[in-house]
Amino acid sequence: VQLQASGGGLVQSGGSLRLSCVVAGTRFTYSPISWYRQAAGKQRELITTSPPGGTTDYADSVKGRFTASKDNPGKTAYLQMNSLKPEDTAVYYCQTRWRGSDFWGQGTLVTVSS
Repeated sequence: VQLQASGGGLVQSGGSLRLSCVVAGTRFTYSPISWYRQAAGKQRELITTSPPGGTTDYADSVKGRFTASKDNPGKTAYLQMNSLKPEDTAVYYCQTRWRGSDFWGQGTLVTVSS
């Protein structure tokens, strides 16, 4: 199982970015996808969870600004991030669970300048 995250970068406060996560080695349509982030000196934070065929949950810190989606044929998950704030600066990770094990992407850095 491999997850390849991309799309991070430097953006000004109020701007937008879209992260992508290409997943290989799972039955993507039937697997949950979550996005986490970890800011410097802080613990990793769960920000979205998308169960297969279910409703995506969002952390309060991103609700109304971030939207998770999936392209099942393309086996790609997306995280659209709008109205970005400096406190959104972090390394963002995608994660899935397959056959009882968790798998992680390598992380992509998002930096929001004030």
